[in-house]
Amino acid sequence: MEVIHSGTASHRRALWIVLSLTGVFLAVEFVTGLLTNSLALVADAAHMLTDVGGLALALFAAWISTKPRTAEKTYGYYRVEIMAALLNAVVLFGTGLYILYEAYQRFRDPPEVVSVPMLIVAVIGLVVNLIGIRVLHGASQESLNLQGAFLEVVSDTLGSLGVIIAAAVMWAFGWMLADPVISVVISVFIFPRAWKLMGEAVHVLLEGAPADVDVSEVRAALAGIEGVAGVHDLHVWTITTGADSLSAHVVLAQGATIDRAQRVLDTIRVLTQEQFGIAHTTIQIEPSSLEREEPAL
Repeated sequence: MEVIHSGTASHRRALWIVLSLTGVFLAVEFVTGLLTNSLALVADAAHMLTDVGGLALALFAAWISTKPRTAEKTYGYYRVEIMAALLNAVVLFGTGLYILYEAYQRFRDPPEVVSVPMLIVAVIGLVVNLIGIRVLHGASQESLNLQGAFLEVVSDTLGSLGVIIAAAVMWAFGWMLADPVISVVISVFIFPRAWKLMGEAVHVLLEGAPADVDVSEVRAALAGIEGVAGVHDLHVWTITTGADSLSAHVVLAQGATIDRAQRVLDTIRVLTQEQFGIAHTTIQIEPSSLEREEPAL
């Protein structure tokens, strides 16, 4: 039985490292934000909470994707990774809207913020995020979940820089509006990433063609194989990140033999794998007639 490999499952150790670091710092940042009355810290902590949730979902998806297929779930549980990415995007949108609401309240009535502890925690957060970037960078192209987690950590790094700037401004000049201003900037970074992640996840769930595969090129390549008269009902979709599939009806040329049909099938498997990176193919041969080749005398 063909085994489909999940990009997330092969990087569980990296996910555990970043999840542990992010989870510990999340608690520190949130408590410090409440004690110092800093919305920017609380906003960054809320943003980091989405990272923790996304990483936890990715780890859950990595675990459940290793469960064997069943008669009811013939592809196994690989789509759980994509569903987790979609849920993560929804949470990101909700977090961004909440931060904007809280910032609006603070623009109307800016509270006093204790800036020095806020500055210290933000610097620690910057270090934690830089470590996370380092750990996830190499794996970020192999999984939609890992890509989302990596982009979140990058955005958190920018958020930490923003909090550092806000704390420095409040400490040096006493301008308390710096706190909600930076909070708005952090939330603005959330929405484009959430939209991109949601779009990619929905595209996979709708079984759209992979972004790196041109279906017209696939059709032309299959039609150009010797002995093929036509191609129809061609479909290319993604099961999970890094696992693309293809199905097609291939019409053989007149007078094709059973042996020629087998050679066409073998050629299709090699071509789709090597040229388009599609390892899972289902091909229906539609010849006008099949004749067995006479053995050579």
